[in-house]
Amino acid sequence: MPPKMPESARKQALRAVDAIQVRTCWEIGRHIVEFEQQGKDRATYGTILPPPSWQSLTAECGKSFDERNQRHMRAFFQGFPIWNAVRTELSWTHYRNILHLDNELPTHHPSPLKLNQCD
Repeated sequence: MPPKMPESARKQALRAVDAIQVRTCWEIGRHIVEFEQQGKDRATYGTILPPPSWQSLTAECGKSFDERNQRHMRAFFQGFPIWNAVRTELSWTHYRNILHLDNELPTHHPSPLKLNQCD
């Protein structure tokens, strides 16, 4: 039986995985906005993500990359367009909650205020 991983090493590994997931979601969002929407805030009215894009990603990587989650990734990139401004100590779940707050709070509250509410 292999030795048990020390708790600190386990936590460090989980933080590394969270950081990779956040970066992956940000990069997918960036790809959607910059390449599939040609840098526009939104796709042209009546257009959706081309099926080969989200369907192939879902088939290759699983349900976590379905069309709905890719919409969240797009919103994540739009809310945090500068990678260096993204706090990697937060998980993807934290950012999903921040995006949810963005939709619920009045629009006159800037995103940094909402981000501070999650600390």
